[in-house]
Amino acid sequence: MFKGVLESKIFRSGLIALVVALTAGIATAQEPVKVDAGIAAYTKTSGVSGNINSVGSDTMNNLMALWCEGFAKEYPNVRCQIEGKGSSTAPPALIEGTAQFGPMSRGMKSKEIDEFEKAFGYKPTEVPTSIDALAVFVNKDNPLECLTIEQVDAIFSKNRKCGGAEDIETWGQLGLEGDWANVPISIYGRNSASGTYGYFKKKALCKGDYKDTVKEQPGSASVVQGITEEKGAIGYSGIGYRTSGVKAIELAKEKGQCAEPNLENIVSKKYPLGRYLYLYVNKKPNEQLDPVRLEFLKYVLSSQGQQVVVKDGYLPLPAAVDAKVMKDISAN
Repeated sequence: MFKGVLESKIFRSGLIALVVALTAGIATAQEPVKVDAGIAAYTKTSGVSGNINSVGSDTMNNLMALWCEGFAKEYPNVRCQIEGKGSSTAPPALIEGTAQFGPMSRGMKSKEIDEFEKAFGYKPTEVPTSIDALAVFVNKDNPLECLTIEQVDAIFSKNRKCGGAEDIETWGQLGLEGDWANVPISIYGRNSASGTYGYFKKKALCKGDYKDTVKEQPGSASVVQGITEEKGAIGYSGIGYRTSGVKAIELAKEKGQCAEPNLENIVSKKYPLGRYLYLYVNKKPNEQLDPVRLEFLKYVLSSQGQQVVVKDGYLPLPAAVDAKVMKDISAN
């Protein structure tokens, strides 16, 4: 039986190991990402109707909308309501009962888990749904190709806890010449309600503090739009928000180790900002989920649901991982 986030660290490390073992080399920048052939198609059942209310991650807003759209085609009596203002809004909504699903682009924090457990006497259930590359974007005309995490930190953070020797404020400091040399770097980011904000702070800023000059945006689409419209801009969001107006920079843990944000580099950990995207639900121990929630999760984990993941620009789960998650959510 799936035991929620009590075992999340163990479960997450197991997932990563499975992903590495099963997907290394199956997807490169030259090959389109495909849903694992071992993932079964969704099989419609009877007696499913009602409402799906989701509150949480902005990164997963499009995913939730597309999943709900496909699910409602299977079950016309299902209605969906999606709100994506940030991952930190998911735990309170689950606790208050205003949402059945809490999409999060990060794992729940210990404090959030404790508050849930205080309310219900058990922990929330964490369901990995897909894989994301948190991308650093620049304007499409920017000639820069790669940044180290140390350089990213020196651009975005006031503390430089990743070890940068100096604050980076112009593109010339990163080696760009000519008209770009003196162009100031304009920084876009998410607000503090966002799981992406917290993940980037932890992984790319070594838990440092953002500069006061970061233009905080309420959603990832706004970040990408700002970078599209401003030549000297840089920002971050989930890879699924990439448009023709921006370019995803290769990232390196150390100089000379540049890696594109693709599946192969994420599972091999060459790309340093890979993560799972989760759905959290309130599942009582030793009880099965109600039909609407159970079937929706089955749809998300089906070949149709994972094709939605690919369509929205994210990376699907390998079949072995998908099967483990499916088994856990179906257990009593």
